[in-house]
Amino acid sequence: MFRTRRLRKSENIRRLVRETKLSIDDLIYPLFIEEGENIEKEIVSMPGIKRFSLDRISIELDEVVSLNIPAVLLFGIPSEKDDEGTETWSDQGIIQKAVRFIKKNYPKLYVITDVCFCEYTSHGHCGILHDNDVDNDATLVNIAKQSISHAKAGADMIAPSGMMDGTIAMVREALDNSGFSNLPIMAYSVKYASAFYGPFRDAADSAPSFGDRKTYQMDAANRDEAIRKATFDDEEGADILMVKPALSYLDIIRDLKNNFDRPIACYNVSGEYAMIKAAGEKGWIDEERVMMESLLSMKRAGADIIITYFAKEVAKILIRK
Repeated sequence: MFRTRRLRKSENIRRLVRETKLSIDDLIYPLFIEEGENIEKEIVSMPGIKRFSLDRISIELDEVVSLNIPAVLLFGIPSEKDDEGTETWSDQGIIQKAVRFIKKNYPKLYVITDVCFCEYTSHGHCGILHDNDVDNDATLVNIAKQSISHAKAGADMIAPSGMMDGTIAMVREALDNSGFSNLPIMAYSVKYASAFYGPFRDAADSAPSFGDRKTYQMDAANRDEAIRKATFDDEEGADILMVKPALSYLDIIRDLKNNFDRPIACYNVSGEYAMIKAAGEKGWIDEERVMMESLLSMKRAGADIIITYFAKEVAKILIRK
């Protein structure tokens, strides 16, 4: 008789044969930085996650650095919006100021900037509108401006998230032509039009004022399309390929891992975070165990990098162990 239980008999043997391990080195922590002063505002739909103004952000950054989390992903909430999101490429934009602040005061922290427009446009869509839809090619021009502005501010990596066709080629060319050929790109290669983003829209004030984003984000039913989309980004020069969301798309993470010789990232999004938090608060689940198990499933599926609002909690547990 085959007895696989022999290798489960004690914690030590389980540790020795464990196939997948979660590490602090796998984690990126998203930060919401709001224009203004003395802002430290908890996001109701994301317990434990806050929006900070720059004069208060050190509270969060001190803890991130003390936990040895290697990287942060920045999202900005501006004080003013317009039809094109012009604040995104302003030298005095909230993200540009945040990057300069972090690189000056926390030089060892790796800073990744989200490149998109939904937080900055008056209509909440991810680019320039034409006939009530986002104009792909006109938006690419502004994506290039935003990327160069982030690079000049000192970002360590650019992460374009708007799902415009040709984004990676445009960003790569713009960075190369501006003297930033060594700046890597993390592509939101497979980003689904998902209901799991709800709490993020509260966090970033980024809900569209009309319609939805189904013309530019992917249909949740599609698997083969994910490979096609990731192939385009890979060929256009992406350094890291991402799947978003994570938990409901573990099969897609595995598909990318099997098909591409690139680091694979996944985004453990706001809705995934909020569900575990809500059930934990109700006492319906063991919140810590479910959190760790869910992130382990992303790693097991093939993710090399996990962007997660749980990063600080996970780091504390891993340090304790």
